[in-house]
Amino acid sequence: MTSSARLFSLEEIRSRLTAINPVVCVEEAFRAFSAGNAIVPAPGELIFDNPPGDVHIKYGYIGGGEFYVVKIASGFYENPRHGLPSSNGLMLAFERQTGALAAILDDRGHLTDIRTAAAGAVAAKYLAPAEVDTIGVIGTGMQAELQVKFLQTVRPCKNVLVWGRRKEGAEAYAEKMRQDGYSVTVAGSVEEVAERCRIIVTTTPSIVPHLHGAMIRKGTHITAMGADTPEKRELHADVFSAADMVVVDSRVQGSLRGDLKGALDAGTVDIGRVSELGQIIAGDAKARSGADQVTIASLTGLAVQDVAIASAVIAGDA
Repeated sequence: MTSSARLFSLEEIRSRLTAINPVVCVEEAFRAFSAGNAIVPAPGELIFDNPPGDVHIKYGYIGGGEFYVVKIASGFYENPRHGLPSSNGLMLAFERQTGALAAILDDRGHLTDIRTAAAGAVAAKYLAPAEVDTIGVIGTGMQAELQVKFLQTVRPCKNVLVWGRRKEGAEAYAEKMRQDGYSVTVAGSVEEVAERCRIIVTTTPSIVPHLHGAMIRKGTHITAMGADTPEKRELHADVFSAADMVVVDSRVQGSLRGDLKGALDAGTVDIGRVSELGQIIAGDAKARSGADQVTIASLTGLAVQDVAIASAVIAGDA
């Protein structure tokens, strides 16, 4: 039993993450969720217009785990113009047996960034083509960087084609990634990314879809992870008509927000043919099985990921 809560600074969290494999951590969290071994209520949400931003409150626990976790994470998308990170937040871990506050993880949104990028890698592990020659990226923020870096664990590829709404943002992204050893080209259009890349990651908070069905070539995998509120859209509903497989982190949560919601509302996909990533991990649903398949992973982010990554960081004391 904890007598007083432990405060983890961002620096200590970063240090502890070096001893953790976030991809494995998140993969097991998805498995637990789809097996019914996790309690994850609907997220709370605040949406702001001026300046644009949103705050998510996510919480839950995994059966047999030591903690339940409450996470507050924000995204304010004009912050980089003022020299501030777009993401912020913290996580609170409580003893599941007593309710006592066990740990405050002052991660400033970093753990959310890490577990989100890890989810993209998990999706690619089961859904992306076996051979990838260029990674297509829509967006230029933190996830645009981290998704590519985490993909290296499952689909190693140093060639990146990026498109951003602002060309200067895309150029800055390209230069930063080049310094980390990637070969990055700035695309002139979203269509160019779709034409040249068989794996595409969308990482924006857009409410206007970037990708349309007519753009998508056979054999393409798309991980769409930016649309995590009811009004956000990165994929037009007709992209789902072109898909052989549609996978989500949660059917329930995905049907209420983001790209899957848009497709369900438009009638371009039936919820009965949507699988959860955790089912595929467990072998209860099929992974990618053909080179020409078009696959979509529409991820809205689950509290079970936060529970898993927070618990792993705290367990560094064990």
